[in-house]
Amino acid sequence: MKFSEFEFAETIQHAIEASGYDDATPIQIAAIPAILAGKDILAGARTGTGKTAAFALPLLQKLLSVSEGSVDGTEDENKKDKSLKILVLAPTRELAQQVNDSFKRYAKGSNFRSAVVYGGVGIKPQIEQINKGIDLLVATPGRLLDLNKKRAVNLSQIETLVFDEADRMLDMGFKDEIRSVLSKLPKRDKKPRQTLLFSATLNDNIFRFSKNLLVKPELIEVDQRSTASSDVEQVVYNCDPERKLALVTHLITKEGWQQTLIFSRTKQGADKITAFLQESELRAEAIHADRSQASREQALADFKVGVLQVLVATDVAARGIDIQGLEAVINFEVPYKAEDYVHRIGRTGRAGRQGKAITLLIEEENYLLEEIEVLLDTRLAQQWLVGFEPDLTRTVETSNKNTRSAQKRRAKKRAFKKK
Repeated sequence: MKFSEFEFAETIQHAIEASGYDDATPIQIAAIPAILAGKDILAGARTGTGKTAAFALPLLQKLLSVSEGSVDGTEDENKKDKSLKILVLAPTRELAQQVNDSFKRYAKGSNFRSAVVYGGVGIKPQIEQINKGIDLLVATPGRLLDLNKKRAVNLSQIETLVFDEADRMLDMGFKDEIRSVLSKLPKRDKKPRQTLLFSATLNDNIFRFSKNLLVKPELIEVDQRSTASSDVEQVVYNCDPERKLALVTHLITKEGWQQTLIFSRTKQGADKITAFLQESELRAEAIHADRSQASREQALADFKVGVLQVLVATDVAARGIDIQGLEAVINFEVPYKAEDYVHRIGRTGRAGRQGKAITLLIEEENYLLEEIEVLLDTRLAQQWLVGFEPDLTRTVETSNKNTRSAQKRRAKKRAFKKK
């Protein structure tokens, strides 16, 4: 389906063409008409499938079409309603920025105004921006509540509430903050509200979470639940713990990758990996919660334009990273949660481009790989890389706790997949 068939306002259509969009993706084909029709939706789609445009474009169409003047930019600003109409909640600063940038790009040439707010930076400039009058606010839950306490944001006129990457918000423990945000919004029986919930994975937690949020929602699933992109080549290398750093350096150098994203479980691990890569004369930086917001933004900007060759990130810091054409993702360790594997490798192989995801596996983590295989319902073949073969005489300690835990999780996953 072509984007021109949606008959968006001229301003939006120009932005779509400038973005190089022609054919709509499956999530866009399914979600855009439902959102334009005013329906609540529960949508599951992998990262990199055009999810942001799937809700941003129809919401802008509805907002800008209220008045023809607001579409072509000629409306008298003094007459325009400056109350906040759309609230988008995102789990991380990076994702919030990305979403806001997308809205601004699609609304270029109109009188649309938005703001993005998140913690880790001064709150005063954010308040000043909101006070100028905005149509849309993209926020992380914690900072939104801070602004509300200061009476700096008015949520009484919200017409549309969007949860972006709701699964990650739950994983990060934002449930209480979300409940508090919802308590600040007008009751739906007093003021109608459209609620859109997007999640990379749809599972029992998401369905329970959505039950009291959505009214007769349209369920949209464009992929099988918890699947990886077919555009990502998945490789698993068996190795020993002490050889991982050298193996990563060898891969990046041998393959000639100019953009590689490496995932580390911990902030300390990310710093250690970065230091080793820098000593190996690779242009690398780390982003995680202990780095200042300014340094994280600078590192991400440098990575996007090629100043940095390697970005090392924790799962939280990497959420929302959208690098078109990212060549490779490396899992320095197997993630503890199988769903995180899907999120990680979804950073590459986006928008129809081919990508590669490499996982470094030590024998102690075999049970974690099994969890991923159950979730994906596929076998990930293990292999050795010449020159980095594992030492088969190495003593491996596997705790009974890990074994029992893995067995329970596998049984739960299998039961869920049969539903």
